Amino acid sequence: MSRVQLALRVGDLRESVEFYSKLFDTSPAKLRPGYANFALTEPPLKLVLLEGEPGQPTVMDHLGVEVESTEQVEQATRRLTDEGMRTLVENGTTCCYAQQDKVWVRGPGEEPWEIYTVTGDSATFGPDHGTATTPQSNCCA
Repeated sequence: MSRVQLALRVGDLRESVEFYSKLFDTSPAKLRPGYANFALTEPPLKLVLLEGEPGQPTVMDHLGVEVESTEQVEQATRRLTDEGMRTLVENGTTCCYAQQDKVWVRGPGEEPWEIYTVTGDSATFGPDHGTATTPQSNCCA
């Protein structure tokens, strides 16, 4: 099963977790310092919450599609490259407390999209927990 991912940067993680727990009637699938995610089956959505600056309004951080396997990421990479899109591949990366294989592309408005699979859990967030300015600094699963 694949699902769309929406990653939001929020000013109050605790308050946001409380709100989305009520909205979707479920607890986060993963809750770590500065990070939470909701892995919903109905609707099929991975909602990621990234802690931003206190009091900041919620903003979109990036978008994604979670797939089941590295093979599917590789297929997406070939397809996107064949379509003439510039891709950035990150295999074996640690991101958002998970090991991942992924490919990044940018939409026409420069919105970052990742197609990724989670290959394992991680005790650490990853190399960059700051404000994302390049696709490779955006992450989350």
